Amino acid sequence: MRLCGARHNRKNWLFSDTPKGATASAQIHSLIETAKANGQEPYAWLRYILERLPLANSIEDFEALLPWDCPPTSAS
Repeated sequence: MRLCGARHNRKNWLFSDTPKGATASAQIHSLIETAKANGQEPYAWLRYILERLPLANSIEDFEALLPWDCPPTSAS
C-alpha cells in the first residue's frame, strides 16, 4: 500500500465536508503513521488488528494489538 505525503493529504482533506469526516480522516492517518513509526506495514497491520479486534475480551488482548506490541506484519 502506497501512502502519499502530507501535500497530497492536505489536498484530500479539502473534501472533508464535516467535522466528523475530518476527525475520521485524522484518526485513520494517525493509525497509519503510528504503524509505520513502529515498523509495521500499515495495510497488513490494520488487517491483522481488524481481524482480531472482535475476539479481544480483556485489556491485555487490546494491548497486544497495539503496533509496538504486535508481531511484525507484512502485506500478503
